[in-house]
Amino acid sequence: MSSTDLCAVIRDGLPSLYECTPAPREGVRVRTPMMYPDGGIVDVFVLERGGSYTLTDFGEALAWLRMQTSSPRRTPKQLRLIEDVCQTLGVKLIRGQLVLRSHAADELSETVTRLAQAVVRVSDIWFTMRTKVSAVDEVREWLVERHIEFKADVRYKGSSGREWTIDFQTYSAPRTSLVFLLSARDRAMANRITNNVFVGCADLNDIRVYYNDITTYYLPPTFVSLFDDTSDVWQDEDFRLLSRYSEVAYWSRPERLEEILRAA
Repeated sequence: MSSTDLCAVIRDGLPSLYECTPAPREGVRVRTPMMYPDGGIVDVFVLERGGSYTLTDFGEALAWLRMQTSSPRRTPKQLRLIEDVCQTLGVKLIRGQLVLRSHAADELSETVTRLAQAVVRVSDIWFTMRTKVSAVDEVREWLVERHIEFKADVRYKGSSGREWTIDFQTYSAPRTSLVFLLSARDRAMANRITNNVFVGCADLNDIRVYYNDITTYYLPPTFVSLFDDTSDVWQDEDFRLLSRYSEVAYWSRPERLEEILRAA
């Protein structure tokens, strides 16, 4: 298929905001309306090889993420978050590139959009961690001060098979709580984080975790959505959505948070 025909097929299923042109070397470049956090445009490249199609960002997402820090290495938490993005959207990470493959031309519009979403979510990781790092440290210190036993960055597998990372698991007999910390710098990020925690709680809803030692027995876990409300980015709909699966707490009301974590 020629580059012109390939662009025609891709454009047929996408809004006019997507632009498709021949790529410099091979295949085509799709310029999407999606953007990196600094306003850069997300491009997706489509290559036809052997009757199938390979979609790639040519490593631009991870390159952008690497440029935001002086460290050449990604942290273990960043790597886990990238893995979560790839698993959720069905994207492969191959030699630093986000890659999707398709065997049907009529699927290209959907896979272009899905890969572009993966690029955006990977680039968002740095900002999410920047906003959360101080809040995580504050919550950690607060738990230590209150003598509430906890583990950080615990992982559990949901009914879908996906593994989820929870910020804290606390133990206060007979209750154990899985605490999702929600922290964001703007409304768009707040909306994405809320939706992600909602999906996580729904996926983990069937788990039954017991913690036993010689003296202590813990009931199945309670989910807690802890909003960092020092930033005015949350709306009532966020609280209502997460209250369906979790106890909602606010960092500005630590006394109430302690009551939730210690409740019998």
